Amino acid sequence: MVIQMNEFQFIDAIKPKTYKQPSLIKGIGDDAAVFRQTSQDIVTAVDTFVEDIHFSTKTTEPEHIGYRALAANISDLAAMGAKPAFYLVSITIPKSSNLSRLQAIFQGMNQLAAEYQMDLIGGDTVSGRELTISITVIGFVDHERVRYRHQAEPGDKVFVTGTLGDSRAGLYILQNDIEVKNREYFIRRHQMPTPRVAFAQALSSLTRVALNDISDGIANEASEIAEASKHPLFLDGDKIPVSQHFNQFSAERQRNWKLFGGEDFELLGTVPEKDWPLVQSAAEQTNVQVTEIGYVGNPKEENDELVYLYENAELRPLIKLGYDHLK
Repeated sequence: MVIQMNEFQFIDAIKPKTYKQPSLIKGIGDDAAVFRQTSQDIVTAVDTFVEDIHFSTKTTEPEHIGYRALAANISDLAAMGAKPAFYLVSITIPKSSNLSRLQAIFQGMNQLAAEYQMDLIGGDTVSGRELTISITVIGFVDHERVRYRHQAEPGDKVFVTGTLGDSRAGLYILQNDIEVKNREYFIRRHQMPTPRVAFAQALSSLTRVALNDISDGIANEASEIAEASKHPLFLDGDKIPVSQHFNQFSAERQRNWKLFGGEDFELLGTVPEKDWPLVQSAAEQTNVQVTEIGYVGNPKEENDELVYLYENAELRPLIKLGYDHLK
């Protein structure tokens, strides 16, 4: 059914009945939300998702659209070492939109938000040609514990959580409607990814660790750390972790998906060698797989801010290639 309510009725329909965060003074209902926080740094991020570009009804149910959109933002907070607290949603709604579909999108967000005790505190609603969802997230982190990409230093170990390429495999399965081993696992990894918030929080005792969430592929995220820190990263292609039954896909797809696939929302990080046992302990505490995949090197020349990949007994530069919104 086409929407039969006005903007204010729609806002009232998605408005939370209760709030979870004690720092919130005023949520939805005024011109702006109000929260008070003095003991920690505030971290914020925003992402926009457009139908038929970032999601499709052919591969994603409405609740999964909301879930994935919020998960992508929460993953950004995890990469900064922040604990999620609030989110705002601005949505552009086509006139032909189905009300139950819109409600399911917000239900998907609510499902994930509940896991992190996040409160929806505002946003905006407008009409337009394409369904577009823009989410802003707000989190908190202790002073001097924000994780920056530029904090990588020579001698650091490079590590990654989880397994890579799963989300892209799940999308491929959905697009082609094929039966494979672990089909539901790959699809779930695409539709309902798990941001590594708990793992990042478990690293809070470390004084220095660089993190980046893998949204556009490890080749892209590793390059961002190399560029920000001005140090090259050396990765071992054989050590990049993949899941069970990943080898059922062609060798070309396996390589492309694990290096360039993106949307796994795992964490890529660097840490001093002496602190590696603490990273392993954090992984064990949070039941997250963590794998050492390389190291941070010294630049051989002034502009040597590249990523190098050991593959087939050869060392070559790894092209910064991943999803690019402007291509």
